[in-house]
Amino acid sequence: MSIDSIAHVTDDGRRHSLAAHLFGTAKRAALFATVFGFRNWGWLAGLWHDLGKFGNPFQKKIEAAAGSEAHLEAKAKVDHSAAGALHAISQMGIAGRILAYIIAGHHAGLPDWESDRTGRAALFQRLLQKELLETAMSANIPIEILKQPFPDEKPIGRNPAFWIRMLFSCLVDADFLDTEEFFSPEKSTLRGRYPSLPQLLSCFAAYMADKKSMVQDSIVNRCRAEILMRCEEVAREKPGIFSLTVPTGGGKTLSSMAFSLQHAIIHDKRRIIYVIPFTSIIEQSADQFRQIFGDSVVEHHSNLDVTQIEHETSRSRLASENWDAPIIVTTNVQFFESIYSSRTSRCRKLHNIAGSVVVLDEAQLIPPEFLSPILLALNELVKFYGVTIILCTATQPALASQESPNFSFIGLDGIREIMENPENLFDKLKRVSLRLSPDIHESKTWDKVAEALLEHPSVLCIVNRRDDCRHLWNLMPKDTFHLSALMCGAHRSKKIEEIKAHLRGGYPTRVISTQLVEAGVDLDFPVVYRAMAGLDSIAQAAGRCNREGLLQTGELHIFTPPTLPPVGLLRQAAGIGARLLKTEGDPLAPKCFTAYFKELYWLQGADRLDQKGILMDLTDSTQQCRFSFRTAAKKFRMIDDALQAPVIVSYGEGASCIEQLKRMGPERWLLRKLQRYVVNLPKYLHQRLCIEGAIFEIHPGIYVQGHGALYDEDIGFCADKSLVYEPDELIT
Repeated sequence: MSIDSIAHVTDDGRRHSLAAHLFGTAKRAALFATVFGFRNWGWLAGLWHDLGKFGNPFQKKIEAAAGSEAHLEAKAKVDHSAAGALHAISQMGIAGRILAYIIAGHHAGLPDWESDRTGRAALFQRLLQKELLETAMSANIPIEILKQPFPDEKPIGRNPAFWIRMLFSCLVDADFLDTEEFFSPEKSTLRGRYPSLPQLLSCFAAYMADKKSMVQDSIVNRCRAEILMRCEEVAREKPGIFSLTVPTGGGKTLSSMAFSLQHAIIHDKRRIIYVIPFTSIIEQSADQFRQIFGDSVVEHHSNLDVTQIEHETSRSRLASENWDAPIIVTTNVQFFESIYSSRTSRCRKLHNIAGSVVVLDEAQLIPPEFLSPILLALNELVKFYGVTIILCTATQPALASQESPNFSFIGLDGIREIMENPENLFDKLKRVSLRLSPDIHESKTWDKVAEALLEHPSVLCIVNRRDDCRHLWNLMPKDTFHLSALMCGAHRSKKIEEIKAHLRGGYPTRVISTQLVEAGVDLDFPVVYRAMAGLDSIAQAAGRCNREGLLQTGELHIFTPPTLPPVGLLRQAAGIGARLLKTEGDPLAPKCFTAYFKELYWLQGADRLDQKGILMDLTDSTQQCRFSFRTAAKKFRMIDDALQAPVIVSYGEGASCIEQLKRMGPERWLLRKLQRYVVNLPKYLHQRLCIEGAIFEIHPGIYVQGHGALYDEDIGFCADKSLVYEPDELIT
């Protein structure tokens, strides 16, 4: 074979030169890696990633695919990635293993070095197939591709595996983009056409000016203005880790965006990534940002990611997100699982985190069982990849290095608080009276709770579980609103707007909700009832009460429900919360949360903060570059795939989007739109409905609702109203 070897071929017979593809990918990967100082590694990864395609077996396959008739050779499986991995080691020795992981995994995902469970998929096993390199080399590969100077940049970070994954991201995104440019040049030209951050700052300033002209003077609004001004001032400080400790209702969403825009422009950051804890509460922030910034905002959930490597296709990989927009709104699950993923479609975005401002909204909701891996990743991003982190919450968790006890723990280094006096700010914005009945530790029946709620014309009640929400809602008058994650995002947004309109109009408004309203949803009720929960949840519930400070004081009632919170963290947090509520003074003062989170995190012991041993899988004490990327990725599942599975529902525009999906397949723009019409179901229910034909797989890994009766306009997905869920499936 010669330089005329083919990398890809279209259905109409156009051919993509392999040499052109390698150099095109190398240029992109080098550009991406330059952001964090590793241009030469990116260049070599791109140049060598498809060396196996020069071999006769692959060229016969691609020629057969280009023929006018189907041919068995066109369907043959050919390992074209191991040759480049072998070449890297032959040229660089042990250091070549860095490129070997990246190149060998650029389709199937980052492998383990050696694993009994993965067998020949392990990198060690694949590198034994030296005949693959011999086959490729027999094709007379151009010398300018094979012979390149070795990179002189040294690995960085406390964990080299993190750095390898960032380089992997550079390669897979470069490979996808170069391939997309060949197959769909018209789509390729649409990428990157976004306004600059200074232009977006102008949009933000105009929005805030309009908003200021419409708000009335009040203590709350004066405090919000002070918080905004302080954020704009501190944005000039050098990059690093910041905390923004602001009471609920203090306007932290817009203030943190003001900080992020100013900081990004002053310090030459590339984008803003706004990370929100739950899919169920992402809509309000994303909607608000779209009002300000329009199509410059990408809302990226984890709902429609293909869940298995074997389900990925070339088309689904091209449709996956690479976070090339200036403002990304995403979830904890999408952000942190991507950081520890081994899959190409999830990893391709990682290099675009470098040089960004990352806002962690409601930072207290980072799950403790993954805390050590998460904090290590955040430290790495700040120290070596030019990222600024903002921990944004009313209930600031104890994440600083100095907060940890005497065991070895990876805390966050050098956190700087944006607000000068958070305690004083909380005193000024105190708008709620906490009501604890003498029998607080005795559970109330749902009938008694309903009776108490009916004493108030407008009231919000927040419970811990989906079935609790539905059961209590059924006991209330039919004009009562229901909110839970069994409603898709578009449905929840509509209901929340209806609730706000009722409240603005002074109409009686009763709402039964799961905890999805406790973050990112700015409802304002005179009275709120909260089922016993962690101290942070109780404080967040208080933030939905007298939010605008228009009453002398709002009422927050805490009650013990007849059902226990879900097993695990929520039940443990509720126990700690119940105990701390009995202490003297204000249990919702900022200083109380330090004690609460120390007990929730640190007093459990270091092994509980990395329960699955993820960091051990990515630590190599032998200095031989032996890591278990795929094993670590399988362990890092913030939402267990074995418990939940998504389905696209035909609520509103969801029905027409499903029809488009049938016709067009998983186009990137369409998957973005469909995020608003997804509901996560318990896995056993999902499987049962598939067997019954009530939902079906429209494309690999993507399921849709089969008929309209499954979705209710009041309560969302409603396959079986008497269904009893497992406790750990009922968080939101």
